[in-house]
Amino acid sequence: MPRRNRARRVEPRTGSPGFGAGWARPESGPDGDWVVRSVPGAQATKIYRCPGCDHEIRPGVAHVVAWPAGEHGSVTDRRHWHQSCWKARTRRGPTRRRW
Repeated sequence: MPRRNRARRVEPRTGSPGFGAGWARPESGPDGDWVVRSVPGAQATKIYRCPGCDHEIRPGVAHVVAWPAGEHGSVTDRRHWHQSCWKARTRRGPTRRRW
């Protein structure tokens, strides 16, 4: 019996920029309101430096990208964090760059 290849229906994105189809989620904390997006390891292709621990986030490592909720994700405001560092940010806060 032949297989039928049907086009899947995709729901259009709704809402504010960055909030559609599970792409990003709003998060509030004592340090303010943030927009947070999870990056799976398969999509992590560059090296970033985590502001929470000041270590590198290597390609292939799942992490989160966060920016202030008042902004719409400008490149200068986005920061890439390890998932555990992001969860602990209220206890530790960002580190000072040592080099």
